[in-house]
Amino acid sequence: MSQTNRRVVRVMRALRRVALALTLLLTGAACAWAASASSPEVDPLHTDGDKYHLVFENQLVRVLRYHDEPGAITHPHHHPCFVLYALAPFKRELSFPDGSHRMREFHAGEAAWMPAQSHAGHNTGDTPTEALLFELKGPCG
Repeated sequence: MSQTNRRVVRVMRALRRVALALTLLLTGAACAWAASASSPEVDPLHTDGDKYHLVFENQLVRVLRYHDEPGAITHPHHHPCFVLYALAPFKRELSFPDGSHRMREFHAGEAAWMPAQSHAGHNTGDTPTEALLFELKGPCG
């Protein structure tokens, strides 16, 4: 098996583990969550449809795949609570409505919980950003 194929197999195994963990989380909390829709003017699929792509959606979760190139900037948009899974290493700066900024750096295979937030992003690294976002619908409690 080539090195590229081994890498793909490792990424797919990691994605399966993340998907299983999210399924368990969502199943346990399903009774408490009510479906809610994003506002189109702040939905990243509308503000930056060239970078965000819908992978999956149901009444409990929406999964987005994000891709950009170094130097790319997103428009201001909103995410409900979400889990970010980095498919590749990346570095970016987030700008928030209150004028604050935060640098984030992720390694391939890293996952992180993120509270609901509005921001604009800037790829400040020298690699493309490749990530999956598992947005939860309803209260994040």
